[in-house]
Amino acid sequence: MVLVDGVALLHPEDAVFDGMLEGWRRQQRGGRRLRPKTISDRLAVVRRFMEYSNAYPWSWSAGDLDDWMTELIAAGERSESTIRNYQGSIRQFCDYITSPYYQWAQVCEERFGSHPIQICHEWNTVAHLTEYEGGADRRPMTREECQALFDYADDQVDRAIRLGRKGALAAYRDATVFKAIYGWGLRAAETSRLDTFDFYKNPKAPELGRFGSLHVRYGKRTKGSPPRRRTVLSLMPWAVESLEDYCVNVRPRYQESGGTALWLTERGGRLQPREIEARFAEYRDALGMDSGLTPHCLRHSYVTHNIEDGADQKFIQEQVGHVYASTTAIYTGVSGDFMNTMMRKVLDRALTAADQ
Repeated sequence: MVLVDGVALLHPEDAVFDGMLEGWRRQQRGGRRLRPKTISDRLAVVRRFMEYSNAYPWSWSAGDLDDWMTELIAAGERSESTIRNYQGSIRQFCDYITSPYYQWAQVCEERFGSHPIQICHEWNTVAHLTEYEGGADRRPMTREECQALFDYADDQVDRAIRLGRKGALAAYRDATVFKAIYGWGLRAAETSRLDTFDFYKNPKAPELGRFGSLHVRYGKRTKGSPPRRRTVLSLMPWAVESLEDYCVNVRPRYQESGGTALWLTERGGRLQPREIEARFAEYRDALGMDSGLTPHCLRHSYVTHNIEDGADQKFIQEQVGHVYASTTAIYTGVSGDFMNTMMRKVLDRALTAADQ
């Protein structure tokens, strides 16, 4: 219990509500080991719903949730997955305050003559029916789009050098960053956290030197887990060549502050994901590409293009760190082996019939 027994509260409703939130925060952080950002987002949703309903949790009803959802959907500014996340936060908070283990129902009954109930049910919340709910404009970039992006990024380096501008090093770094994201199928956050010692030799590919394998130490975490690690084998010699050139000829020119970050800023700090996204958006817009394209689309392209070129889907799944093959299937624009095999049989049968 967060509240102290035997203490008279000046504003009991606010004190009990704040105590519920603090207790829930401790449960998520201490017991479930969730990230502070995840917890703060959930607490914000609960506070927002409380302000909308103008009622405390022990007075909430399913009708209050229905009204809030109706208003959010009518505004048309939130996706279905966002709505479901809001509902999930309210559901989990209600699970916490209605649990007999935490005694909040008893406290509310004694102080306010009412107790909290679960207001999120199967019949008034969004079901998770599809594996991917992102925007339809999130897609793999075509090979031509990737090449156009890389060429444009290289042109910005040449232009800055020709004009004697200060940003030549940053332009060179960013051009290499985009090639690395595509060349190893990385997320922007994973790319940002790379250090110089994360690459090492692979005895099966001595021609790639010390860039034969990449140890990703800050992969996407699941709820309550530390960052997931994985090893990515280098598949694109041209990307290795580009990265080696950056490490040998460009990175040493930065003002280094004793760190080991692979991608440095002008002040010697670590390049951040938002900076990668901003530079990508700048180049994308200059090229007139779809506004929905992001650096993550280069990761999608890595999956699609390697499978198109004949790489085994299970191998690519391991390369990009997907737990489930269905997640990898979402990333790629080509069919699975079964679909491709059936297509080939049908085409062969049709072509044979036509020849006869």
